Amino acid sequence: MSQRHALLATLTAQPMTGYELVKYFDGSFAYVWSAPHSQIYPELRRMERDGLVGVEVVPRGERAEKRVYSINEAGLAELQRWEREPTPYQSERDPYRLKAAHFEQATYEAARHQLQEHLRHFARALRDWEQMLADLDARRVSLLRRRLEQRPEEEHEAIVAFRKLAFRGEVLKARAEIAWAEEGLALLDELEGKGVPLRGER
Repeated sequence: MSQRHALLATLTAQPMTGYELVKYFDGSFAYVWSAPHSQIYPELRRMERDGLVGVEVVPRGERAEKRVYSINEAGLAELQRWEREPTPYQSERDPYRLKAAHFEQATYEAARHQLQEHLRHFARALRDWEQMLADLDARRVSLLRRRLEQRPEEEHEAIVAFRKLAFRGEVLKARAEIAWAEEGLALLDELEGKGVPLRGER
């Protein structure tokens, strides 16, 4: 997935300023697609240059102005083209599993701390995603409501169901990561209880 398609997909809900898009990608959506501020604004300019979005310059106060971006027909066609293409799987670079594979070079304290942090991170993520699923069920997500307002009622079920499918994937992933960290902590307790030495303890 490219930054461009993430922005185009978001703009199908409603026109937004660059600032509003930054806030959206800083929020709960960051778990799915992280986008630094330094990437969003340049990509919006490129999308404007390539004719994928329309831009309305709106006065803000006496001297300032803001640029409001909206997806156009060319942008929608590009998003649909991307959706039809298979997504290639990329080679994994997982520092958490890499580090765990070599915990014998650490201390029990350091290894335990790493897994506890992993557990805490995904416990927070799990709470966020379960709340998002509840909000989707209740249609409390403002961007979802705006999207539904623009689409015929017969499309609403699919729109909500596909968003729940995506976030359900995040819930399952978080639960798996929590289970993995708990298994690792139990293993550390077992090995330490047996007096198995680690090189990092020397």
